[in-house]
Amino acid sequence: MRDARPAAVAGMFYPETPAALAADVRAHLARGVSTPASNATPPKALIVPHAGFVYSGPIAGSAYALLAAARDTIERVVLFGPTHRVPVRGLALPTVRAFATPLGAVAVDREACASALALPQVCASDAAHALEHSLEVQLPFLQEVLGAFRIVPFAVGDATAAEVAEVMELLWGGPETLIVVSSDLSHYHRYAEAREMDRATGEAIVALSATLDHEQACGATPINGLLRAARRRALEPRLLDLRNSGDTAGDRSRVVGYGAFAFGEAGSRHEPGGRSQGPKGASPGDCA
Repeated sequence: MRDARPAAVAGMFYPETPAALAADVRAHLARGVSTPASNATPPKALIVPHAGFVYSGPIAGSAYALLAAARDTIERVVLFGPTHRVPVRGLALPTVRAFATPLGAVAVDREACASALALPQVCASDAAHALEHSLEVQLPFLQEVLGAFRIVPFAVGDATAAEVAEVMELLWGGPETLIVVSSDLSHYHRYAEAREMDRATGEAIVALSATLDHEQACGATPINGLLRAARRRALEPRLLDLRNSGDTAGDRSRVVGYGAFAFGEAGSRHEPGGRSQGPKGASPGDCA
Protein backbone atom coordinates (compact mmCIF):
# COMPACT_ATOMS: atom_id res chain seq x y z
CA MET A 1 0.00 0.00 0.00
CA ARG A 2 1.44 3.35 -1.03
CA ASP A 3 1.28 6.27 1.38
CA ALA A 4 -0.31 8.89 -0.90
CA ARG A 5 -1.56 9.44 -4.41
CA PRO A 6 0.24 12.56 -5.68
CA ALA A 7 -1.72 15.37 -7.28
CA ALA A 8 -2.04 14.66 -11.01
CA VAL A 9 -3.60 17.85 -12.39
CA ALA A 10 -2.14 20.62 -10.18
CA GLY A 11 -0.91 23.38 -12.45
CA MET A 12 -3.37 22.31 -15.15
CA PHE A 13 -6.86 22.20 -13.67
CA TYR A 14 -6.03 24.43 -10.72
CA PRO A 15 -3.04 26.41 -9.36
CA GLU A 16 -0.08 24.35 -8.17
CA THR A 17 1.18 26.59 -5.36
CA PRO A 18 -0.64 26.47 -2.00
CA ALA A 19 -1.15 30.24 -1.70
CA ALA A 20 -2.49 30.64 -5.24
CA LEU A 21 -4.75 27.60 -4.91
CA ALA A 22 -6.22 28.71 -1.58
CA ALA A 23 -6.88 32.20 -2.97
CA ASP A 24 -8.49 30.74 -6.08
CA VAL A 25 -10.80 28.45 -4.11
CA ARG A 26 -11.84 31.27 -1.78
CA ALA A 27 -12.61 33.48 -4.77
CA HIS A 28 -14.78 30.79 -6.35
CA LEU A 29 -16.62 30.24 -3.08
CA ALA A 30 -17.25 33.98 -2.83
CA ARG A 31 -18.41 34.25 -6.44
CA GLY A 32 -20.71 31.25 -6.25
CA VAL A 33 -24.36 31.98 -6.80
CA SER A 34 -25.39 30.45 -3.48
CA THR A 35 -25.42 32.54 -0.32
CA PRO A 36 -25.85 30.04 2.53
CA ALA A 37 -28.01 31.17 5.41
CA SER A 38 -26.50 30.84 8.86
CA ASN A 39 -29.42 28.67 9.99
CA ALA A 40 -29.55 26.52 6.85
CA THR A 41 -29.31 22.75 7.29
CA PRO A 42 -26.19 21.53 5.47
CA PRO A 43 -26.90 19.28 2.48
CA LYS A 44 -26.46 15.53 2.64
CA ALA A 45 -25.28 15.27 -0.96
CA LEU A 46 -23.94 17.49 -3.72
CA ILE A 47 -23.52 17.25 -7.48
CA VAL A 48 -20.64 19.44 -8.64
CA PRO A 49 -18.64 19.85 -11.88
CA HIS A 50 -15.02 18.86 -12.40
CA ALA A 51 -13.52 21.03 -15.13
CA GLY A 52 -10.59 23.38 -14.73
CA PHE A 53 -11.34 25.92 -12.03
CA VAL A 54 -11.33 28.83 -14.49
CA TYR A 55 -14.29 27.18 -16.22
CA SER A 56 -16.36 25.49 -13.52
CA GLY A 57 -14.93 26.85 -10.26
CA PRO A 58 -17.71 29.37 -9.57
CA ILE A 59 -20.39 26.73 -10.19
CA ALA A 60 -18.71 24.28 -7.81
CA GLY A 61 -18.28 27.12 -5.34
CA SER A 62 -22.03 27.66 -5.16
CA ALA A 63 -22.41 24.12 -3.78
CA TYR A 64 -19.40 23.99 -1.50
CA ALA A 65 -20.34 27.33 0.10
CA LEU A 66 -23.32 25.51 1.64
CA LEU A 67 -20.99 23.43 3.80
CA ALA A 68 -19.78 26.30 5.97
CA ALA A 69 -22.19 25.43 8.78
CA ALA A 70 -21.01 21.80 8.73
CA ARG A 71 -17.29 22.53 8.92
CA ASP A 72 -16.88 20.69 12.23
CA THR A 73 -19.66 18.14 11.63
CA ILE A 74 -18.67 16.43 8.40
CA GLU A 75 -15.91 13.91 9.05
CA ARG A 76 -16.21 11.70 5.95
CA VAL A 77 -16.80 12.55 2.29
CA VAL A 78 -17.82 9.75 -0.06
CA LEU A 79 -16.83 10.79 -3.58
CA PHE A 80 -18.09 9.37 -6.87
CA GLY A 81 -16.62 10.48 -10.18
CA PRO A 82 -16.58 8.98 -13.69
CA THR A 83 -13.40 7.48 -15.07
CA HIS A 84 -11.91 9.35 -18.03
CA ARG A 85 -8.66 7.46 -18.72
CA VAL A 86 -8.76 3.86 -17.47
CA PRO A 87 -11.61 1.41 -18.20
CA VAL A 88 -13.12 0.00 -15.03
CA ARG A 89 -15.78 -2.61 -14.44
CA GLY A 90 -17.81 -1.41 -11.48
CA LEU A 91 -16.46 1.08 -8.95
CA ALA A 92 -12.76 1.32 -8.13
CA LEU A 93 -11.16 2.32 -4.83
CA PRO A 94 -7.47 3.15 -4.38
CA THR A 95 -5.14 1.33 -2.02
CA VAL A 96 -3.32 4.47 -0.89
CA ARG A 97 -3.66 5.97 2.57
CA ALA A 98 -4.16 9.56 1.35
CA PHE A 99 -4.62 11.86 -1.64
CA ALA A 100 -2.23 14.80 -1.89
CA THR A 101 -2.99 18.30 -3.16
CA PRO A 102 -0.93 21.50 -2.85
CA LEU A 103 -2.99 22.22 0.29
CA GLY A 104 -1.86 19.03 1.99
CA ALA A 105 -2.87 15.39 2.26
CA VAL A 106 -6.41 14.10 2.73
CA ALA A 107 -6.65 10.75 4.49
CA VAL A 108 -8.54 7.88 2.89
CA ASP A 109 -11.00 6.11 5.20
CA ARG A 110 -9.52 2.63 4.91
CA GLU A 111 -12.15 1.08 7.20
CA ALA A 112 -14.95 2.35 4.97
CA CYS A 113 -13.05 1.18 1.89
CA ALA A 114 -12.74 -2.31 3.36
CA SER A 115 -16.48 -2.36 3.99
CA ALA A 116 -17.24 -1.29 0.41
CA LEU A 117 -14.80 -3.81 -1.07
CA ALA A 118 -17.05 -6.56 0.28
CA LEU A 119 -19.56 -5.62 -2.42
CA PRO A 120 -19.04 -7.52 -5.70
CA GLN A 121 -19.19 -4.35 -7.84
CA VAL A 122 -16.34 -2.67 -5.93
CA CYS A 123 -12.68 -3.35 -6.68
CA ALA A 124 -9.26 -1.92 -5.87
CA SER A 125 -7.37 -0.14 -8.64
CA ASP A 126 -4.71 2.51 -8.19
CA ALA A 127 -4.43 2.78 -11.99
CA ALA A 128 -8.01 4.03 -12.20
CA HIS A 129 -7.14 6.89 -9.84
CA ALA A 130 -3.59 7.74 -10.89
CA LEU A 131 -4.43 10.35 -13.53
CA GLU A 132 -8.15 10.83 -12.86
CA HIS A 133 -9.17 14.46 -12.35
CA SER A 134 -12.88 14.11 -11.53
CA LEU A 135 -12.24 13.41 -7.84
CA GLU A 136 -8.98 15.30 -7.39
CA VAL A 137 -10.44 18.68 -8.33
CA GLN A 138 -13.01 18.40 -5.53
CA LEU A 139 -10.39 18.09 -2.80
CA PRO A 140 -9.17 21.72 -2.62
CA PHE A 141 -12.75 22.92 -2.14
CA LEU A 142 -13.31 20.36 0.60
CA GLN A 143 -10.01 21.26 2.25
CA GLU A 144 -11.03 24.89 2.34
CA VAL A 145 -14.58 24.48 3.68
CA LEU A 146 -14.21 21.52 6.07
CA GLY A 147 -12.12 20.79 9.11
CA ALA A 148 -10.56 17.34 9.56
CA PHE A 149 -12.16 14.80 7.24
CA ARG A 150 -11.45 11.53 5.43
CA ILE A 151 -12.49 10.49 1.94
CA VAL A 152 -13.83 7.36 0.32
CA PRO A 153 -13.05 7.97 -3.38
CA PHE A 154 -14.84 5.88 -6.00
CA ALA A 155 -13.86 5.98 -9.66
CA VAL A 156 -17.05 4.86 -11.41
CA GLY A 157 -16.75 2.92 -14.63
CA ASP A 158 -19.03 0.35 -16.23
CA ALA A 159 -21.61 0.07 -13.48
CA THR A 160 -25.35 0.35 -13.10
CA ALA A 161 -27.18 3.05 -11.18
CA ALA A 162 -28.43 0.35 -8.81
CA GLU A 163 -24.85 -0.75 -8.08
CA VAL A 164 -23.82 2.82 -7.31
CA ALA A 165 -26.89 3.36 -5.12
CA GLU A 166 -26.07 0.20 -3.16
CA VAL A 167 -22.60 1.57 -2.38
CA MET A 168 -24.09 4.90 -1.31
CA GLU A 169 -26.58 3.18 0.98
CA LEU A 170 -23.79 1.16 2.59
CA LEU A 171 -21.82 4.31 3.46
CA TRP A 172 -24.74 6.70 3.96
CA GLY A 173 -24.05 7.32 7.63
CA GLY A 174 -25.44 10.35 9.43
CA PRO A 175 -24.58 14.06 9.54
CA GLU A 176 -20.89 13.15 9.69
CA THR A 177 -21.01 11.81 6.12
CA LEU A 178 -21.32 13.89 2.94
CA ILE A 179 -21.85 12.37 -0.50
CA VAL A 180 -20.37 14.18 -3.51
CA VAL A 181 -21.01 13.24 -7.13
CA SER A 182 -18.63 14.81 -9.64
CA SER A 183 -19.97 15.39 -13.16
CA ASP A 184 -19.98 17.88 -15.99
CA LEU A 185 -23.06 18.11 -18.20
CA SER A 186 -23.27 18.39 -22.01
CA HIS A 187 -20.04 18.46 -24.01
CA TYR A 188 -19.00 20.46 -27.06
CA HIS A 189 -22.30 21.80 -28.35
CA ARG A 190 -22.98 25.34 -29.45
CA TYR A 191 -23.98 27.67 -26.64
CA ALA A 192 -27.74 27.83 -27.26
CA GLU A 193 -28.05 24.08 -27.83
CA ALA A 194 -26.04 23.34 -24.69
CA ARG A 195 -28.20 25.63 -22.61
CA GLU A 196 -31.34 23.80 -23.72
CA MET A 197 -29.82 20.37 -23.14
CA ASP A 198 -28.54 21.31 -19.70
CA ARG A 199 -31.85 22.89 -18.74
CA ALA A 200 -33.60 19.58 -19.47
CA THR A 201 -30.93 17.67 -17.54
CA GLY A 202 -31.33 20.00 -14.57
CA GLU A 203 -35.08 19.45 -14.61
CA ALA A 204 -34.59 15.68 -14.62
CA ILE A 205 -32.23 15.86 -11.64
CA VAL A 206 -34.59 18.05 -9.64
CA ALA A 207 -37.42 15.61 -10.49
CA LEU A 208 -35.23 12.71 -9.18
CA SER A 209 -35.56 11.05 -12.59
CA ALA A 210 -32.69 8.55 -12.68
CA THR A 211 -32.69 8.29 -16.47
CA LEU A 212 -29.72 10.42 -17.51
CA ASP A 213 -27.40 9.21 -20.28
CA HIS A 214 -23.79 10.06 -20.96
CA GLU A 215 -24.69 12.61 -23.62
CA GLN A 216 -26.36 14.61 -20.84
CA ALA A 217 -23.64 14.13 -18.21
CA CYS A 218 -20.28 12.36 -18.19
CA GLY A 219 -21.12 11.29 -14.64
CA ALA A 220 -24.59 10.06 -15.56
CA THR A 221 -24.06 6.72 -13.81
CA PRO A 222 -23.17 8.10 -10.36
CA ILE A 223 -25.81 10.83 -10.74
CA ASN A 224 -28.47 8.22 -11.47
CA GLY A 225 -27.27 6.23 -8.47
CA LEU A 226 -27.61 9.29 -6.25
CA LEU A 227 -31.07 10.04 -7.61
CA ARG A 228 -32.20 6.51 -6.79
CA ALA A 229 -30.82 6.80 -3.26
CA ALA A 230 -32.25 10.30 -2.82
CA ARG A 231 -35.71 9.13 -3.82
CA ARG A 232 -35.51 6.22 -1.39
CA ARG A 233 -34.30 8.54 1.37
CA ALA A 234 -36.90 11.23 0.55
CA LEU A 235 -34.27 13.90 -0.06
CA GLU A 236 -35.20 17.16 -1.75
CA PRO A 237 -32.91 18.29 -4.60
CA ARG A 238 -32.26 21.91 -5.40
CA LEU A 239 -30.62 23.48 -8.43
CA LEU A 240 -28.00 25.99 -7.29
CA ASP A 241 -26.30 27.02 -10.52
CA LEU A 242 -26.49 26.02 -14.19
CA ARG A 243 -24.00 27.54 -16.61
CA ASN A 244 -21.42 26.52 -19.18
CA SER A 245 -17.91 27.40 -20.28
CA GLY A 246 -19.32 30.06 -22.60
CA ASP A 247 -20.53 31.90 -19.49
CA THR A 248 -17.28 31.61 -17.56
CA ALA A 249 -14.07 31.50 -19.58
CA GLY A 250 -14.53 30.06 -23.06
CA ASP A 251 -15.96 30.91 -26.45
CA ARG A 252 -19.50 29.88 -27.33
CA SER A 253 -18.90 27.69 -30.36
CA ARG A 254 -18.15 24.47 -28.38
CA VAL A 255 -19.07 24.64 -24.71
CA VAL A 256 -19.20 22.27 -21.74
CA GLY A 257 -22.12 22.46 -19.32
CA TYR A 258 -21.84 22.65 -15.54
CA GLY A 259 -24.45 22.27 -12.83
CA ALA A 260 -24.45 22.42 -9.04
CA PHE A 261 -27.17 20.69 -7.04
CA ALA A 262 -27.74 20.14 -3.31
CA PHE A 263 -29.81 17.39 -1.70
CA GLY A 264 -31.23 17.71 1.79
CA GLU A 265 -33.99 16.42 4.00
CA ALA A 266 -37.50 17.53 3.16
CA GLY A 267 -38.15 20.96 4.60
CA SER A 268 -34.48 21.81 5.11
CA ARG A 269 -33.22 25.13 3.79
CA HIS A 270 -30.50 25.38 1.15
CA GLU A 271 -30.52 29.02 0.27
CA PRO A 272 -29.54 29.69 -3.35
CA GLY A 273 -27.11 32.09 -4.95
CA GLY A 274 -23.68 5.47 12.59
CA ARG A 275 -22.07 3.61 9.69
CA SER A 276 -23.56 0.62 7.94
CA GLN A 277 -21.55 -2.54 7.62
CA GLY A 278 -21.16 -4.43 4.38
CA PRO A 279 -21.73 -8.12 3.80
CA LYS A 280 -19.05 -10.38 5.23
CA GLY A 281 -16.94 -12.80 3.29
CA ALA A 282 -17.50 -11.50 -0.24
CA SER A 283 -14.62 -11.05 -2.67
CA PRO A 284 -13.71 -7.69 -4.23
CA GLY A 285 -14.95 -7.20 -7.76
CA ASP A 286 -12.70 -7.33 -10.83
CA CYS A 287 -11.69 -3.92 -12.19
CA ALA A 288 -10.64 -5.28 -15.57
